[in-house]
Amino acid sequence: MEQVKGRFDHMNINVTDLNRSIDFYGKALGLKEKSHIDGPDGAFKIVYLTDGQSRFVLELTWLRDKKGTYNLGDNETHLCLRVPGDYDAAREYHRQMGCICYENHEMGLYFINDPDGYWIEVLPEK
Repeated sequence: MEQVKGRFDHMNINVTDLNRSIDFYGKALGLKEKSHIDGPDGAFKIVYLTDGQSRFVLELTWLRDKKGTYNLGDNETHLCLRVPGDYDAAREYHRQMGCICYENHEMGLYFINDPDGYWIEVLPEK
């Protein structure tokens, strides 16, 4: 085989409070549950969130026996979503939510962080 040609399918992040994360991603970015998996004896739960437009999904994994927060290292990895419509209104909405953690006006972008500290880059649709 000369090369494997893949396509993006999903990204996983582990979360400490599944309901809080589902609520955040729904309010902040309009993501909705597509499907979920309940582990045996409640050991884990996986929820797949979709934007309803692309085939890419965000996988949230909750582990019953995980104690404490996750070590995100330098947190240099991030998810990125483009928002349609009024980008400035989206930024103001996120500002009111109190979740903007970094802005770069020169580059025309900003980041929000979710309840577990993961960074999400927000860009305009263009």
